[in-house]
Amino acid sequence: MQNILNVKEKLETQAKNEFAIAAAKEREEEEKLNALNERRNGYEAQLKGLVEDKLKVTDIKEAEDALEIIKYHVRVQELNLAAARQELEVARAKLTAAMQDRKTHEKLKEKQFEQFKAEEAAKESKEIDELVSYRHGRQ
Repeated sequence: MQNILNVKEKLETQAKNEFAIAAAKEREEEEKLNALNERRNGYEAQLKGLVEDKLKVTDIKEAEDALEIIKYHVRVQELNLAAARQELEVARAKLTAAMQDRKTHEKLKEKQFEQFKAEEAAKESKEIDELVSYRHGRQ
């Protein structure tokens, strides 16, 4: 029973590691998204400034193009973040299942040990009764 419990503990540890990796990836993707949003805000401010200044069509067109490109990257990064969050949830579910499985096996082991102790106590009691009967019979 201990061997099974050891395997379950190893599976739980592996699930914990997978969860930590998924959480780190999710944080990384979120940081990338935040950085892209900051760049987008900068491009929007630059475009606003260009529109308010003297009209330079080429500068405005470049700023608009840069803004569209960064918006595209933001959308892609939002999809990456959603995928990372989904992976995190899958890892969380695996971890929860592994922990429940280990706890179940621990309880089974404890019950089996309690049953073993009860059987041993019953054997001892029977041996003591036989010994007492034997001594009483000899007298």
